[in-house]
Amino acid sequence: MPTTTDVLTISSLLSKFNEPETLKMAKLGRELRAKGVDVIDLSLGEPDFDTPVHIKEAAKKAIDDNWSHYTPVAGYPDLREAVCTKLKRDNNLDYKAENIVVSTGAKQSLANAILAVVDAGDEVIIPAPFWVTYSELVKIAGGVAVIVPTSMEDNYKITPATLESYITPKSKLFLFSSPCNPSGSVYTKDELEGLAEVFRKNPGIYIISDEIYEYINFIGKHESIAQFDELKDRIIIINGLSKGFAMTGYRLGYIAASVPVAKACEKLQGQFTSGTNSITQKAAVVAFTTDLKPSMEMTQEFARRRERVKELIATIPGWKCAQPDGAFYVFPEVDYYFGKSDGENKIENADDLCMYLLNVAHVSTVTGRAFGNPKCIRLSFANSLPKIEAAYARIKEVLAKLK
Repeated sequence: MPTTTDVLTISSLLSKFNEPETLKMAKLGRELRAKGVDVIDLSLGEPDFDTPVHIKEAAKKAIDDNWSHYTPVAGYPDLREAVCTKLKRDNNLDYKAENIVVSTGAKQSLANAILAVVDAGDEVIIPAPFWVTYSELVKIAGGVAVIVPTSMEDNYKITPATLESYITPKSKLFLFSSPCNPSGSVYTKDELEGLAEVFRKNPGIYIISDEIYEYINFIGKHESIAQFDELKDRIIIINGLSKGFAMTGYRLGYIAASVPVAKACEKLQGQFTSGTNSITQKAAVVAFTTDLKPSMEMTQEFARRRERVKELIATIPGWKCAQPDGAFYVFPEVDYYFGKSDGENKIENADDLCMYLLNVAHVSTVTGRAFGNPKCIRLSFANSLPKIEAAYARIKEVLAKLK
C-alpha cells in the first residue's frame, strides 16, 4: 500500500525558480555562527544603522493611538498622499494617491507589478547584473527572462543600441535598477534619455524602475526614468523604506504607476496579503515627509566605507572592480582564481569561491551567478568599517593559499 509521501506531491511551480542566493548565504552564515564560528557577513544588503529616532517615535505613537486594525489594501490615504509628496519633493514627479499602492516590502511591490503586466510567454528584458529576485519573479509569472549582458567597461549599464537589439514582438517589460544592486551603477539623465528614445519607438513595453537605493547615491542627484512624461504611464516605480531609512524589518514598499496598473496590483495584493502593517504605515508617513538628514548622514558613512573598500580591493591580486556610484556593494571580477586550489579546495567558479570564503575565511559573500554574471561575486559594505577591514584581511589571507 502506498504511503502518504508516495501519493502527495509539491506543486511543480516550485521547480521553476530558485531560492535567493542572498538569503541562502545568510542562512549558511547563521548556521556557522550557531556552531561558534566568527562569521563576518558581507552578504546581506541591510544597513547596519538603527531607524531614525523621529520615525521610531511615530511608530510608538501609532501603537498608543491604537492603529491596530486591518488597513486598506492599497495603504492608508494619508500614506499614499505622503508618497506623492515625497515623489514631488525629491523627484519632481506628479502622482496622485490613486497611482500609489503600498505593499509589504519592495519585493512584494515587484511581485505585484510583474504579475500584473506579464503573461505566459511574454519576454522581460533584464540587464545583467541584476538583483537575484528579478528573473525568478518573471519565471513565477510564466514570462521569459531575457538576460542582457553588460560590461565593466560600460560600468554595467545597458546602452540604447544594445537595448534595441534585444527587443522583439514578444517584449513586454524592461526591468532595471538605478542605483543598481549588485553593481552600484547609477544611470545619468542623459543615459536614461537614450533608453527613453528606444522606448518611444516601442510603445508596447512597460518599464519597471527599481529605485530602492535612491538615497544611497555618491555622484549627485537621483534621476528617474519617470521624468520623461510621454513614458510615464508605462513606467512602474518601485521604492520603499528599507535601504534609505534603515527600516528593513518594518517591511514597506510601494509602487507609483498608471491607474490601471495600480488597480491591478491592488487586486492581486487583496488576495495575497491585504493591507500592509498599520504601525509601519504610520511611521512611513513621517519618514516620507520629514527631514532626510539621517538618511544623508548614513549615505555619507557609506561613501567613506566605499573609499576604504576600494583601497582594500586594490591589494587583492587578480580582482578587478568597477567603482560603485550608488548602493552599498562592490562586484569584483574574481575569475583569476578559477581553477586554483589550496590542496584541499578546488575553485571552479564563483559559487566555489564564495563557499571557500565562507568555510575557510569565515566571510559570507554572494556568487555573481545569481546576479547574472558568473565571473563576479558581490560583497556588501553595509557593515561596520572594523568588520569590513577584518573581513578583507581574512579574504586576502585565504586567497593567497590558492595556487
